[in-house]
Amino acid sequence: MAEITATQDAGTEMEVALTVNGEARRVRVEPRKTLADTLREDLGLTGTHLGCEHGVCGACTVLLDGAAVRACLVFAVQAEGAEVTTIEGLAADADSLTAVQRAFREHHGLQCGFCTPGFVLSVTAFLRDNPAPGEEEIRDGLSGNLCRCTGYQGIIRAVKAAAEEMGRR
Repeated sequence: MAEITATQDAGTEMEVALTVNGEARRVRVEPRKTLADTLREDLGLTGTHLGCEHGVCGACTVLLDGAAVRACLVFAVQAEGAEVTTIEGLAADADSLTAVQRAFREHHGLQCGFCTPGFVLSVTAFLRDNPAPGEEEIRDGLSGNLCRCTGYQGIIRAVKAAAEEMGRR
């Protein structure tokens, strides 16, 4: 990630080159503009949701060079040269959903859907790093994402099911 230096004027736009969902993109942004706002406003990727805008709820989670990050806490200029994956980049269509997406659908891991993109991306990174988690590890892994609708039971079932499916491959 690029560093912002003290000499850069907050009102001056900078060009940022990054790869978003496999596509090379260039965007001009002010140094203080968040990655979440850039994705939504400049690139039209509205699956990255803004909830608290303080990094607490996880609704804005994206993968930045494979790591789950809160896009509301990352400046777009920090993503210079990086690979960003949003919910729109996980599957081309409903016939090619990832194991995590299928599990959320099949095990009722979503209700209103607002938090779902952040959960799916967080779980995708979590299961890549921990392919056979126990329930306590799952609960800990989900602790950075908030859901106001589901009560988490369907989400926990979905994570378990996705881990099982991915382990069979």
